[in-house]
Amino acid sequence: MNGIKLFINKIKLSLQKHTGVTQNKKSYESWLSKGYTNTPTVTVIIQSHNKSLQVSHIVAKLRAYPSIELIVIDDGSDFTHTRTLARLMTGANEFLIHSNDLYENIMYDRTLRMANGKYVALLQDDDDFDNLEWIQAAVRLFEQYPALAILGGKDALEFVFQSPKANGKIIQATRPFDFVPAVNRAPMWINRELYMQKLHHIDFAFAPFQYDDYELCARAWLNGLQVGWYDAGFKSLSAGGMRLWNQYFAQQQYEKNSRQLYSLYNKHQAEIERLVQQSHRLFLQKNKD
Repeated sequence: MNGIKLFINKIKLSLQKHTGVTQNKKSYESWLSKGYTNTPTVTVIIQSHNKSLQVSHIVAKLRAYPSIELIVIDDGSDFTHTRTLARLMTGANEFLIHSNDLYENIMYDRTLRMANGKYVALLQDDDDFDNLEWIQAAVRLFEQYPALAILGGKDALEFVFQSPKANGKIIQATRPFDFVPAVNRAPMWINRELYMQKLHHIDFAFAPFQYDDYELCARAWLNGLQVGWYDAGFKSLSAGGMRLWNQYFAQQQYEKNSRQLYSLYNKHQAEIERLVQQSHRLFLQKNKD
């Protein structure tokens, strides 16, 4: 059956070619008018799990930023949402990636390689914000601190290692920005150049999700980079799709990956704390001067 369809289609396309009916459908001028840029300042990557309504809501706001690339990762669970997102992501600097339940770890990593933004923000499908000041503030901080590789806008965290597990304890920040041991998503900003040069990947040992953000922060400190926190002022639209449909799975991943995090970084806790305090002291001195 497919062979017959391919043969009929071949004849149809051949007729279109020879009659010229398909000529002049596209042009350089029409492409140029779309406004594609290969060097956006910011890329925003949104992980979506059957939450196309929420994603549409925030994409409309993000389009107001003048130099932005938008990438939505659709988990492939429900084609109703896939169709909605396909109709949504039609701009020259907008991309839709359809993946089949590969979740955060693998798809954030793969999409970071595709992104062209100097600074990349990883978002979830329940994130919301009132205005774009959270983007402007993040860009200013990256420009101010050249070694800042990761910037979180949700929770500032310290590592808690209790054999045989590790976790993150929320730090109550007393200033709008500071250097911290770790942050979690979302938003979680990445300086893409530093990421590609020194971090290279999100650790696949933590796939498909859970604690890979903590691991990336620990690895950043131990590679001569910095991790910071600022108040992004985010609010939640609803329960995140990742957790909404994967509660039992999430608990399994917590048990497995908390042990992995402990085995990898328990012995480095003192060094990470020293590096954070060193950056913290220089930060206070700089702002005092």
